[in-house]
Amino acid sequence: MADQNDDKPHPTPRDREAAENLHVDANDPHESPANPDNRIGLDRMAADEENRRQILENAPEHTLGTTPAQRTPRKADRRAARMVTEVKSTGHSWDGIEEYDNPLPRWWLWTFYATIIWAVGYVIAYPAIPLVTKATEGLLGRTTRNEVAAEIRRFDEANAPIQTRLASVELDTIKDDPDLLNYANNAGAAIFRTYCAQCHGSGAAGNPGYPNLLDNDWLWGGTMDDIHTTVLHGIRSPEDADTRFSEMPKFGVDGLLDSEQIEQVTDYVLSLSDQAHDAARAEAGATVFADNCSSCHAEDGTGDRTQGAPNLADAVWLYNRNGQADRATITRIIHDGPYGVMPSWSDRLSEAEIRAVATYVHGLGGGE
Repeated sequence: MADQNDDKPHPTPRDREAAENLHVDANDPHESPANPDNRIGLDRMAADEENRRQILENAPEHTLGTTPAQRTPRKADRRAARMVTEVKSTGHSWDGIEEYDNPLPRWWLWTFYATIIWAVGYVIAYPAIPLVTKATEGLLGRTTRNEVAAEIRRFDEANAPIQTRLASVELDTIKDDPDLLNYANNAGAAIFRTYCAQCHGSGAAGNPGYPNLLDNDWLWGGTMDDIHTTVLHGIRSPEDADTRFSEMPKFGVDGLLDSEQIEQVTDYVLSLSDQAHDAARAEAGATVFADNCSSCHAEDGTGDRTQGAPNLADAVWLYNRNGQADRATITRIIHDGPYGVMPSWSDRLSEAEIRAVATYVHGLGGGE
């Protein structure tokens, strides 16, 4: 028969010491360190006790009610051979996180001071402080405006010979000189994107009320000489006495036609290019057209380039909706009369630049 004392632990002196430190009974099988089943739990208790002790030693002031100076200083750092002391608090705390008054790194401070010195020197040497009409020029007298102007002068001087040649040759001979044609096309493309794309589009396909320069439907002609004249003097440009000029009457506004006659001539215009129309009204509109419109647009509606009257029979519409004929738009044009204006470029572009953009436009595909 087994001895009842066999279930009791047999603690060693070390076990008794551990039990005393953990405040447990060394002879109790449920608590004694001598019992292997208790070893893991007791080890965890010992770790928790050590962790609690470290937390209390390093607790912030508002937790313990002590000042940093009253706390136990940390031990010497043997590897660095120096004493690590507690850093004073700034007094700021967020969610229990204390802010300490640590000094900034020396390298950071010197870098910061260097940037201040650099900024002061830059303000003195370069344009920096904005004034009413300009900025301070700086001791070096260097400005980006002057640099850009110098670059422009340099390129103008480099291009001066070919620009002189471009301005002096016959317009029809530009295409026969590869170097001159290459320069004109490149320079003309830059001028077009700067001054012309706002109305005619970046690809020159036009917009409602602004002609498409890619097709062969030209209001004032598509030869090199025609395009050059249009760019030089503009269309109905008030500042140029030699501008090309024509004006379509305001048939409705001025009472030249009544609303029924305007509807009739609208159907007739649509019929010229086989658009959807009312045949009865179009037949009556033919008489109205012959009496009021044929003097400019010709009897068959094919237009007259000498006075900028568009061809109404080719299904190409200057005023349109998504490129297609629109009854309401045609009625409005007849009633109100369009008055598009293209500016004259003679006072803003040199002769060489006007010839360059004329060459570029002529080469887009619709030139004659």
